Amino acid sequence: MAEMTKKQRVRAALAGQPVDRVPVSMWGHDYLREGTPEDIVATTLEQYRGSDWDFIKFNPRASYFAEAWGSEFASSSAERGGAPTHNAVGSVAELAALRPFDPRGGVFGEHLTALKMLLEAVGDEVDVLHTVFSPLSVVGRLCGTEPRLIELASEDPAATHSAIAAATETLAEYCVAALETGAAGIFYAPLSWASHDVCSEDFYREFGRPYDLQILAGIRAAEFNVLHVCRNHNMIDLLLDYPVAAVNWADRGQGNPSLAAVKGRTAMAVMGGIDQTGLATMSAEETATQATDALTAGPDRLLLTAGCSIPPATTDANRASVVAAARG
Repeated sequence: MAEMTKKQRVRAALAGQPVDRVPVSMWGHDYLREGTPEDIVATTLEQYRGSDWDFIKFNPRASYFAEAWGSEFASSSAERGGAPTHNAVGSVAELAALRPFDPRGGVFGEHLTALKMLLEAVGDEVDVLHTVFSPLSVVGRLCGTEPRLIELASEDPAATHSAIAAATETLAEYCVAALETGAAGIFYAPLSWASHDVCSEDFYREFGRPYDLQILAGIRAAEFNVLHVCRNHNMIDLLLDYPVAAVNWADRGQGNPSLAAVKGRTAMAVMGGIDQTGLATMSAEETATQATDALTAGPDRLLLTAGCSIPPATTDANRASVVAAARG
């Protein structure tokens, strides 16, 4: 088969069509270089060009969604993003007071600027996904911890729905703005909430799923939307009917299904194969073994990635071994 462009390869993989080789990409934080659009674009380009990924998952600082509604965070270290120093929501009254806002301004506007800069730098050579957290996960971050939001939801479900609805309105507009800027799709992340370790399926059905579907319905025309299901013991089967092109999860995580298992029960493409938790300590040979094993799920509807953001200490050799496995 003739060599494909990056975009052709990704589109074919998503559609279950023949590919010249399996697309490969990974993404990770550079915690000390996420404070300005210039810095986050520079580190994103360095990671992309250093490994020649087949697509870019734009990976800005995770705190900015909560910053937008007033939470405050300490400075980051090289290994970790800044911990919250002030949570915007600490009571039912503060939960009920959350309102939507224009996502083209403030810290959201700052990240749309960064996205535009990144797209201008790469031109038409590669797809760029923009990361957006789910409304439930954003409101959870405003409360500081998952148990605190669950407690508030038990105390006042109506106020909780009101807050999540406000976040949904803002995030839905933000997703559209990202696509209008030129992103190929949204990397949509419920974060920890789609895990049995955090909440029950009944809780997620009430406070997560309806708002997820509202946002995804507004962007379903995009060709490369991805659902990212975080954590161990995930609820992936509850979400496999979501209208996205691909699903990414920690397939090597405890209590989670394999790539092949999920591929056998969905028409979506699957993304994963590499255990991100071990990338900072595994040898290049071990990493290559994981990548080669992932390829046994078959080349159609498969994108070789890590299960989540990779550690900053991931070596160049480990990054290169994943690419080498995909390219045979």
